[in-house]
Amino acid sequence: MQHNSKNKFDVFCDRLGYRFSQPDLLHEALTHRSYSTDHNERLEFLGDSILNCAVSGLIFKRFDKAPEGRLSRLRANLVNQQALFDLALGLDMDQLIQLGEGELKSGGNRRPSILADALEAVFGAIYLDSDFAQASSVIAKLYLPVLKSIDDATHGKDPKTMLQELLQGQKQELPEYRVITTTGKAHQQKFKVECVISGFNIRTLGEGTSRRSAEQVAAQKAYELAYVDDN
Repeated sequence: MQHNSKNKFDVFCDRLGYRFSQPDLLHEALTHRSYSTDHNERLEFLGDSILNCAVSGLIFKRFDKAPEGRLSRLRANLVNQQALFDLALGLDMDQLIQLGEGELKSGGNRRPSILADALEAVFGAIYLDSDFAQASSVIAKLYLPVLKSIDDATHGKDPKTMLQELLQGQKQELPEYRVITTTGKAHQQKFKVECVISGFNIRTLGEGTSRRSAEQVAAQKAYELAYVDDN
């Protein structure tokens, strides 16, 4: 028996970049209401506000010329359910969330709403365990790769939106997205999606841990090709 091996919560804390002095807070944050009466909904309420404030500060500094409307749209794209779900999967939270038997059997550990809420609860737990500065620091670390990928000129428009606007401007039909393959076990699925733009004779492929994220990758590739054709 390996006494020095880390448990899954220790590994999660390593990925998160934060060690809890009150581990019970972390366990509560990862507990769904179907599992226990000591669930994460109150922490989620707190974490939601902390996340919005922290992300607002990040984008306010990074996009220092963007007007309020663009900052609001960017923040909405960064803190929505899908964005949080993708971050949660990157932290393997689907392996940690505590669910009741029925919720577990129905695949609740891969449900975007459950994992997104749990991640917000984790932010709330960090705040209670330490302070806003620590919670904000963890959020900044998680969002740094996302922020780096955002084109300053688009101010938060996702690839699918940019592609749609480009095609509408050229009176072209909207793209079609088709799931080509779905691989892996239920808790580790990968999607391959094709984006087809018949007007430009463009076909691109995208892969991701959710259908939406795969569509965004395919849309980004298609946008780059369509933009070249348009200019």
